[in-house]
Amino acid sequence: MPWNVRNAMSLKEEFVSLARQPDANIRELCRRFSISPQTGYKWLRRFEQGGSAALQERSRRPASSPRLTEAALEAEVVALRQEHPAWGGRTISSLLSKRIAPSTVTNVLHRHELIQSPEKAREARLRFEHDAPNDLWQMDFKGHFALQQGRCHPLTILDDHSRFNLAIHACDNERGTTVKEKMTEVFQRYGLPLRINVDNGAPWGSPRNPGEVTELSIWLIRLGIQISFSRPYHPQTNGKIERFHRSLKAEVLDGRQFSTLVQAQTAFDRWR
Repeated sequence: MPWNVRNAMSLKEEFVSLARQPDANIRELCRRFSISPQTGYKWLRRFEQGGSAALQERSRRPASSPRLTEAALEAEVVALRQEHPAWGGRTISSLLSKRIAPSTVTNVLHRHELIQSPEKAREARLRFEHDAPNDLWQMDFKGHFALQQGRCHPLTILDDHSRFNLAIHACDNERGTTVKEKMTEVFQRYGLPLRINVDNGAPWGSPRNPGEVTELSIWLIRLGIQISFSRPYHPQTNGKIERFHRSLKAEVLDGRQFSTLVQAQTAFDRWR
């Protein structure tokens, strides 16, 4: 017997009417109506409890959910996101001491319309990373911007395996001697990497002669560190640090002005 939305209710009522007859064979009726005995007896129980109205389809949504995010915790997630629109699920989860999973944070943000749907479908991409910390570092300057006193050139260093930010230094120039001084501090704290990848710009490379070894590169090589250079006009070769710079810009630099390098460094350290 075919079922559809229009006659489902009338078929239930017909089944119940026949099944309530004194000489009714319930299982035979179930076969005729193409339903299981469990369904047939369920309809009979519902009719006895509430009449025809009880035969209406009921929502299968549970009355309560023990896994539903607590309202107070959800409010904390929303408040953090509103204060820092660039923060995602993993960052907010960490700041809330892992009391809520990153995926749940993302669900909460979607529920409160705090995540915009992507305008374009994302293409599947493989994530490449080295096997262990200090196998490869990525290093670059995050452009430069004006201070009330001079300019700031943020020098950033990132571990490829862990994406751990080894340093953000507020420098007043991009000279090799400055980079050498800052990198010495990083080496003393974290050790030496096997390799460092940089672009072809000064002070580690030569824009006119990509791959050319500079004094800074020679110093690193003498320390036993391999130097590799990104392909010209292919910033994705240093993709992790490019992505890091995007977060730095969105969460620290946009809409802010700093008076001095010290003030900028304080903001970098707090964010880091």
